Amino acid sequence: MDCPLCREDGGTVLWRDAEWRAIEVDDPAYPGFTRIIWNAHAAEMSDITEAGRTRLLRAVHAVEVAQRQFLMPDKVNLASLGNMVAHVHWHVIPRWRDDRAFPDPVWVAPRREAIGAGAEAARARLPAYRDALVAALRALT
Repeated sequence: MDCPLCREDGGTVLWRDAEWRAIEVDDPAYPGFTRIIWNAHAAEMSDITEAGRTRLLRAVHAVEVAQRQFLMPDKVNLASLGNMVAHVHWHVIPRWRDDRAFPDPVWVAPRREAIGAGAEAARARLPAYRDALVAALRALT
């Protein structure tokens, strides 16, 4: 099997335990875009034990809470698509009304070229977000 999330981290690792990892996506238009990735290869949530799913979703929740508190987005998008990479992972994406694609998903062609004031302001708060997120994720284990 040639799975990119089995082969590589998938971004900058913020936290990792035995079951899952939190990575920061390098996307200047969406500062704080974080993925929670199940470490073992599983294509669907139903392939993971109930206890594992609970821990995974608690991590997704912790990311959303930290994003809202520190990055102050207008909305947070949660997505677990797996159409391109059939390995369980959740996208937790802070969104601002003036971001490049709002109100569309981040994966479509941008409506605007400029990154937006909301994302620019959030960039300065990224260190505090990362510190708070790591502390929250550590508390889950």
